[in-house]
Amino acid sequence: MHIAEKGQGPVVLFLHGFPELWYSWRHQIHALSSLGYHAVAPDLQGFGDTEAPTSITSYTCDHIVNDLVALIDSLGVEQVFLVAHDWGAIMGWYLCLFKPERVKAFVCLGVPFTPRSPQMKPMDRINWEVTEKWTRVQVKVPVKFIVGDLDMVYTTLGTKEYIHNGGFKKDVPFLEETVVMEGVGHFINQEKAEEISSHIYDFIKKFK
Repeated sequence: MHIAEKGQGPVVLFLHGFPELWYSWRHQIHALSSLGYHAVAPDLQGFGDTEAPTSITSYTCDHIVNDLVALIDSLGVEQVFLVAHDWGAIMGWYLCLFKPERVKAFVCLGVPFTPRSPQMKPMDRINWEVTEKWTRVQVKVPVKFIVGDLDMVYTTLGTKEYIHNGGFKKDVPFLEETVVMEGVGHFINQEKAEEISSHIYDFIKKFK
C-alpha cells in the first residue's frame, strides 16, 4: 500500500474519497504534521500507486478494513485518529464498526453512518452478506461529523432528518459534534482546507 506521510507524534490516518488519491489531503497533512502529529494518507486499494487486484471480491469492506488494520500495525501503534471523506468515510465507518479498539476518535466528512437494517434493499450484495452480523450494531468511537450544506449527500431526501432528529446519534452514541458549513459542497477538505484542518485539530487534541 502506497502512503504519503509527514511529521512525528500520534498518528492521524486520512482516507480519501472516490475518485481521489492521498493528494486530496495535502493541506491537512501539512497542517496536522506542523501541530505535532504523524499524518499518514494511503492510496486505498485500487487507487494511485497501491495495487489494484482484478477480482471484485478483493474490494469488500472487510478486505479494506483488513488493509487498514495492517497499515496501522505497520506504523507500530495500537490506535489512530481517523479522518475520512466520501468513499473513504464509508470505509472509515466500517473500520470503527469492526475494529473500534483501533480508532481513538473519528472526524468524518460528508457521509454519515448508514446502519445495516433487515428492511434495507441491498445495493451491494457482497458487502451486504459480509456485514450480516453487524445488523443494528452501534458505532462506539468518539465522532465529529462535518458536512457542507450544499453537499448532495446532505441534501438527499431523509439525510438531514437522520442527522439532526436523533437517528444519527442513536446509531453513533458517542457522536460529540455535528458541523454544517454554509456555502460548501462535497469536496469540503479542499474547498475549506484551513477550516477543516482547524476542526480536526480542535477535536483530536482533546484525546492526546
